[in-house]
Amino acid sequence: MNNQLMAGVSRVNITPEIGGYLYGYNPNTISDSINDDLTATAVALAYGSIRVIIVSTTVCQVNTDLSNAIRKQIGEETSIPASNVIISVTHTHSGPRTNGTKGWGDIDTEYCNAIFIPRLIEVAKEAINNLKPAKLGIGTTESLVGINRRQYGADGITLLGQNPWGYFDKTMTVLSLKGKDDTAIANIIHYGAHCTAAGNNTEISRDWAGVMIDRLEKETGAVTAFLNGAEGDVGPRLTNGGTTGNINYAMEHGAVAAQDALCAYKSIKEYHNVSLDYVTDKISLPYGPRIPLAEAEEKIKKLTNTTVNTGGLQYYFLSNVIASYKAGEIEKTHMEYQQTIIRLGQVVIIPFPFEMFSEMSIRLREYSPYTHTLCLSNTNGSMGYLPSQDQICRGGYEIEVFLHQNVQPLTNDADNHIINENLRILKAMTHSG
Repeated sequence: MNNQLMAGVSRVNITPEIGGYLYGYNPNTISDSINDDLTATAVALAYGSIRVIIVSTTVCQVNTDLSNAIRKQIGEETSIPASNVIISVTHTHSGPRTNGTKGWGDIDTEYCNAIFIPRLIEVAKEAINNLKPAKLGIGTTESLVGINRRQYGADGITLLGQNPWGYFDKTMTVLSLKGKDDTAIANIIHYGAHCTAAGNNTEISRDWAGVMIDRLEKETGAVTAFLNGAEGDVGPRLTNGGTTGNINYAMEHGAVAAQDALCAYKSIKEYHNVSLDYVTDKISLPYGPRIPLAEAEEKIKKLTNTTVNTGGLQYYFLSNVIASYKAGEIEKTHMEYQQTIIRLGQVVIIPFPFEMFSEMSIRLREYSPYTHTLCLSNTNGSMGYLPSQDQICRGGYEIEVFLHQNVQPLTNDADNHIINENLRILKAMTHSG
């Protein structure tokens, strides 16, 4: 079996109890019902001595330290290197607090310890146990499910809405894994758009992606995972003219996405036994300087009503800047994080622990030596927004978060650096099918 692809899949329910805080909008929003269950779906892959696990969780974000801890535990219990465990999120804004951000609420440690952590370990182990010989089919389609959400007003202010002139990645990809006897094993859908169609609702839900997942499963008989792509500046193209609505909009939009997923699946012409490879390295991104101490002290005096969303984030940021000066901290030059890129035949999967803007995904696909390059947002951690540099001057919500998520913000050209760093790592990959 050394030259045979193996695949296994498993799913577990990770729905929290009603009455907990929901994460993504107002930090005081509490769930009052369950529209549809939240799940974690694990796809295990093996080829010879190489094994990797990809876990798709239907939550908003996973705290970086928490993600690393879960990956380590899964690695210990499966004898797979923690670096080969990929934990991604679908980015629903109708789920529990598995991340903690000032202005959006603290992490729900009770939920994480009782449900999230043990069930992710369980689902990963089960997927490994289900490994069997497999072959891969790949389908793509152009989808208008997403739209650039950085809407420009006549006054020059950038708002969250619909921007028909802006970037978004139209490519929806479906990876289909079948047994050698053509029995269904798993599907993976890749597309980039915020799961915010339900808006600041009170129902627990996977948002529009849940409808899409369920429909493709029903039509194909294969357990289906969704991996969200470059969604930092992309929202769902809702019929209300915005990118947020209510639970009805989520269900409506999910039906549209489901049709596109089916179209991509039906475009698959053939299946092949393909090889599996991975490469692990460090990504290094340059920091810019801190703002001056006097500026931070002056700005913090002017902040009022600072507990919610960007106001809370700015207050926390300024407090940390001031504290760093008083502690005599020396400015850092770079941030680093561990990167693992997976190759499955002519498909490469590139995790980002950011909500990166869609231009980065489009550029990486263009520069990549592989036929299908799938960038994943909010994967293996949550480090905030990563905008393309041309958008920083326009401001807006995502830029405010980017500029205030670290004592030293990343440089404005961090997009070029992260693209080039990933291309450097890709060159170390075996270029084969």
